[in-house]
Amino acid sequence: MLNRVDLPPTPEQLDIIADQLGRKPKGIQAVTAIDSNGTPLAIRMHSLVDKAPFPTLYWLCSDRLKVELSHLEAAGVIKALEAHLLETPELMMAYRRSHEEYVADRWRFMTPEIKAEVDTLGFATLLKERGVGGISNWQQVRCLHTQYAHHLSTHNAIGAWIDQHYPEVAAAIA
Repeated sequence: MLNRVDLPPTPEQLDIIADQLGRKPKGIQAVTAIDSNGTPLAIRMHSLVDKAPFPTLYWLCSDRLKVELSHLEAAGVIKALEAHLLETPELMMAYRRSHEEYVADRWRFMTPEIKAEVDTLGFATLLKERGVGGISNWQQVRCLHTQYAHHLSTHNAIGAWIDQHYPEVAAAIA
């Protein structure tokens, strides 16, 4: 069962996340989604890590979900989904809103000091133009993992589409 949260990670969760990712990531801001056992599914990252933009705001850390989504990517779902987006204006508009909300979230979670640093370092335009997973072309999908991390954390049109068409992905959440 999915539980959306927005809490700093506990030391235990940091250990789980490091195990899931194979390393301790820098720049974790919050755990944004957990399963019924409290295991982190998705995390939110700081927008600047080591004075450089972190490419994604929401990061999928669940081993089970990473495997399920990798199977979909290997089966060509991204290419089919991009074609479907071009044929389905309602989904394309919803996907654009997902990107817009993602950019707004990125800025909402920055402190005034970080916003000033982003501006000083010359990254403001980049972080205002890049959507889910750092993508610049908002008609492409690029990675199901970043889409689904965004979906678990708040909402994402592609993540909702995955849930609708591939129930085995949502079933991977304990």
